[in-house]
Amino acid sequence: MAPSRAQVPPDAIAATRRFNRFYTARMRLLDRSHLESAYSLTEVRLLYELRHRDKPTARDLAATMRIDAGQLSRLLDRMRERGLVRASVGTDRRARPLELTAKGRRAFDPLETRANAHVAEALASVAPSDRASLIDCLAGVQVLLSPPGDRAASATVGVRAPRPGDLGWVVERHGSVYAQEYGWDASFECLVAGIIGDFRGHLPGARERAWIATVDGRRAGCVFLMRKTDTVAKLRLLLVEPWARGLGLGGRLVRSCIDGATELGYRHMTLWTNSVLDAARRIYEREEFALVDESPHTSFGAELIGQTWERDLPVASPVATRRVTRAARR
Repeated sequence: MAPSRAQVPPDAIAATRRFNRFYTARMRLLDRSHLESAYSLTEVRLLYELRHRDKPTARDLAATMRIDAGQLSRLLDRMRERGLVRASVGTDRRARPLELTAKGRRAFDPLETRANAHVAEALASVAPSDRASLIDCLAGVQVLLSPPGDRAASATVGVRAPRPGDLGWVVERHGSVYAQEYGWDASFECLVAGIIGDFRGHLPGARERAWIATVDGRRAGCVFLMRKTDTVAKLRLLLVEPWARGLGLGGRLVRSCIDGATELGYRHMTLWTNSVLDAARRIYEREEFALVDESPHTSFGAELIGQTWERDLPVASPVATRRVTRAARR
């Protein structure tokens, strides 16, 4: 069930409206004509959709732009009268494929160039070191404000190796997320920092790996593969950001860890977790881990039940083994 608007705090509403006022002014969306053209903002957006999509229908456009079908119909009629848009022949106007005419493309292309120039002008005032953070925040806004169904359908999900800045992010996000969701204190963040220190303290070529999950380029999760013995690998620090859950990232990260351990020649995998982490436990069960031990403990300012899960790993293929061996030698 969607949350009631009455449940949204007034300060959150005020902050969002404050950003809207800033953004519309900063990006020059309040100009009398959009992009110094003869078209309104809505008309330019419609031209954009028609230029970049393969013959959408009026239904498609109304759903994408989230505007009233009657308003869209009137916009399309005006554009047809100007010779900017044409529709294929059909009985149902809402289902006819639409496209820009040659005149429409000539009208739109300079507008896109101008729009790119406006954005470049705004970004030029942002230091290069801060630009990546800004883009990361913009991607987060897009994901968070998308309805859950749209989020899953449109998100670009990836898993990559860590980059500079990622390990500090892993520590910070573990501390923040677990404090918010479970009330754990700062000792948990210290534990994570120690694990990260151990991970980076090993020599290059060690049989340890890490993966960072991304959604539309934004960091959304992580998992670490660390050595316990020559034959046993440990899965550690599995995390999926709250806003990115429901996209299958947890399972994808765990499978990356299992596949990586297999290629590195491990024969078994173990992990330690706590019983309150229900979503993680379901992933481990799906990936054929078995619960082998559990016991109560007091940690991170909470009364918890620690659990150890284990599973066997398949034997790596000779090709994979040789590939990992060569990588370790480098």
